[in-house]
Amino acid sequence: MSTRQEPGTAGETEAPENIPDETPAPAPRFRPRSFPRPWAVAATWTRRWRAAHPTAVQVLSGTLTVLAAALVVVALVMPNSMVRLGPSTFLRIPAEAVIGAAVMIALPRRPRIVLAALCGVALAAMTVLNLLDMGFNQYLGRGFNVVLDWSLFADAESYLEDSVGRTQTLALVAGVITVVLLLFVLLALSMVRLSNLLARHTALATRGTLVAGVVWITCSSLGLQLSGVPLAADTTAAALKDQAHRISNTLKDEAEFQKVARVDAFGNTPGSQLVPDLRGKDVVFTFIESYGRSAVEDPIMAPGVDATLDARTKALAKAGFHAKSGWLTSATYGGSSWLGHSTTMSGLWISNQQRYRTVMASDHLSLTDAFKKTGAFDAVGVMPGVQKAWPEQKWYGLDKVYNAFQLGYQGPKFSWSTMPDQYTLQQFQDRVHSKKPTDGKSRMSFLILTSSHTPWAPIPKMVPWNQLGDGSVFNGIEKAGHPSSYTLTDDTHSRAEYGKSVQYTVTALTEWLERYGNDNTVLVFLGDHQPNAHVSGNHASRDVPISVVAKDPKVLDRIANWNWTEGLRPAHNAPVWQMSAFRDRFLAAFGSTPHPKKN
Repeated sequence: MSTRQEPGTAGETEAPENIPDETPAPAPRFRPRSFPRPWAVAATWTRRWRAAHPTAVQVLSGTLTVLAAALVVVALVMPNSMVRLGPSTFLRIPAEAVIGAAVMIALPRRPRIVLAALCGVALAAMTVLNLLDMGFNQYLGRGFNVVLDWSLFADAESYLEDSVGRTQTLALVAGVITVVLLLFVLLALSMVRLSNLLARHTALATRGTLVAGVVWITCSSLGLQLSGVPLAADTTAAALKDQAHRISNTLKDEAEFQKVARVDAFGNTPGSQLVPDLRGKDVVFTFIESYGRSAVEDPIMAPGVDATLDARTKALAKAGFHAKSGWLTSATYGGSSWLGHSTTMSGLWISNQQRYRTVMASDHLSLTDAFKKTGAFDAVGVMPGVQKAWPEQKWYGLDKVYNAFQLGYQGPKFSWSTMPDQYTLQQFQDRVHSKKPTDGKSRMSFLILTSSHTPWAPIPKMVPWNQLGDGSVFNGIEKAGHPSSYTLTDDTHSRAEYGKSVQYTVTALTEWLERYGNDNTVLVFLGDHQPNAHVSGNHASRDVPISVVAKDPKVLDRIANWNWTEGLRPAHNAPVWQMSAFRDRFLAAFGSTPHPKKN
């Protein structure tokens, strides 16, 4: 009998069941305790809260939708000028909303959400531009230029810091940045929310869009208005078109102005043929900050300013000086004083920053450089408002410039103004006017006075000239004056204090002339621009007064055919020239011979 067994039978060898497994067990892995993510917890809590408070959820949802719609409509119909703000402005039907609703209804979900968010961002950008237009129209009398005006924000920040302090300025800047960012986020979210609402109720949204479109067309066709404001609005589309035109015009203007700046009626005139009738004279050109027509004619400011001009005319006449005065239309308004200075000195209409840069980089003859080119005059500038490098000195042709840090002032600042004008004039007398050039030349001086710069608080007061010293005498005057908030928050205060500041500067300048002028002194003083709309109003002219003062009757005889008014106060109907016309008329009046330059 065979003893062989088949596999799987009882004879098969098997591992004993009770023998332990010798293979080591894997070490247990450390598993850190997991915590729910914050947004997951928030989502869970939100779902539970919504389930527990359905009525509150419905009310909150409806409120958010209404606020989103209101925000979008306000942004769509917002004007770019403060004078057009009013309740009726925001009770209009924006065409952009009707068109946008129709597009959102027709789009699939994903493209719809993307387009809605992009439209919200674009609408926020247009809203910011409208707000900038409001500010620029109010302070500079023009809209914001997206090509040229970004550099002005640094000047605005410096002005705020000088007016209200660094801490408050930083807080204001941070607040503005925060509001702008929130505006972009909220408008994007609002547009997405409204587009989702339209998608959920397509039939109702379609009918509502058709009705709104018909109403808009009807209101537009019939010219229906509410309180003088058209009910049918296309404000955002018009604003976008206007911005596009501004950009296009700016780019065209840059190319065209470069050609204009190359042409100069006196560009090739030899020095021997420039201002021969002023040889031997001590000529002083002075700009008075924000000295505009409103100071002479506005019912609030004019009584005090006119009385000062008349009194100072009489005082100068007693000292042997006589004056003639007229009007120039400034190339700027409310600010950007350097545009007024360069327009007067160049004979070119320099109305924006690009034109200014073009001229500063050119060899176009400045009026100051014309005197220097004669070889008979030194040219010196005194500029207490300059607090950093000033490369424009080269174009102006000034041999020496005294800035804010070179006049020895140890007194307090008066808001933006680094020092009172009376102190500046005394320093000009001590450092420049009283010292005769060693080479026997005459002198042409260029002064920019700053005490009448906004915000017109606090304002310096006249002190005895022999007590000016290093300016410390003004400490008590500055402390006793109004804080800058006195005028920044009240237009009536602004007008009154602005008038006082002009009176102060005119008094200081004419007292300097009365005290230190001589038979050869010729003073030309004028405003650089009108004060901003808080003072001059929203429809003020761009005119500024200009006066020529001298003892030598031959000087005023040279400008007799200008038909200017006798004295320091120009008559209302005195001739008005563009500021850019002054250079050539002045050069011609005092014997200069034109030799045009054309490149």
